[in-house]
Amino acid sequence: MFALLQKISKNLVVVIPVMMVAGFVYGVSADTGWLKSMIVPFTFLMVYPMMVTLKIRKVFEGGDVKAQILTQLINFGLIPFLAFGVGLLFFKDNPYMALGLLLAGLVPTSGMTISWTGFAKGNMSAAIKMTVIGLILGSLATPFYVQAFMGTTIDISLLAVFRQIVFIVFLPMVLGFLTQWFLVSRYGQGLFQKEIGPKFPAFSTLGVLGIVFVALALKAKTIASAPEVLLDILVPLVIIYGVNFVLSTVVGKFFLSRGDAIALVYGSVMRNLSIALAIAINAFGTKGSDAALVIAMAYVIQVQSAAWYVRFTPKIFGDSQAESMQGAVTVPVKG
Repeated sequence: MFALLQKISKNLVVVIPVMMVAGFVYGVSADTGWLKSMIVPFTFLMVYPMMVTLKIRKVFEGGDVKAQILTQLINFGLIPFLAFGVGLLFFKDNPYMALGLLLAGLVPTSGMTISWTGFAKGNMSAAIKMTVIGLILGSLATPFYVQAFMGTTIDISLLAVFRQIVFIVFLPMVLGFLTQWFLVSRYGQGLFQKEIGPKFPAFSTLGVLGIVFVALALKAKTIASAPEVLLDILVPLVIIYGVNFVLSTVVGKFFLSRGDAIALVYGSVMRNLSIALAIAINAFGTKGSDAALVIAMAYVIQVQSAAWYVRFTPKIFGDSQAESMQGAVTVPVKG
């Protein structure tokens, strides 16, 4: 079972589109009313497992301060405004799809931030800190950004959004921390990190796939009547991710070391689409299914672009061994 989940997690670029198609087929051929009752269980299954392995203590470690500041400036000072602007341009007649773009740009970093940073041989410690900081700041800031940007076009209850974020993010975070503490106390830190902890994120994948299935099933009849809507969604998403990759790459290239630059790219481009999806479908009810559809499509762009960026990383930032050797040469001179 675990091996199957791991295989699914490593092939999201294929599995998510398959689940989207399955949800669409079900939605046009069967009653979808009962699926709404599955949203809460899928949401918890999606968020709680990844919280069990969250290394909150990493935030208090020193180093890479410049990388952390630049990452969060991009995450909260630039990308939400970009997402909002693109949403206005492409979805001026559908505010809930514009909301989907905004939500996808508001909650930065996920477990994949750490994974992709590792694949590209970047600074893993910096990526872990970015993940924790981005998750907490994004969860706290999201209601205010949504109210400020979309409050005039969408009926938004700030309290309702906060309530959903507490339920979706902070309750699972507390439960995940307690679970981690219990497992470490019982089995030891080494066994938890090597054997127990790595099993949890794979279960989040089931929640993600479940929510994607529900989101597409609920919108299936709308898509069937106007299939071009999928292309309408893909174009603005490609623009947002493209600008984000270029911006983060340039900032990292000019201001940071290789390892920190790679962490910055994945710490700013990778969005926590699971959280965004959960907020869209829980806080905005049936109308939020438009936003959820946009976020579900973002999974495809995000995973595919992240994988391609790993391939081009040596050409962009140079080889990791060259940086290590340079460090080895300069240390004695400095002393």
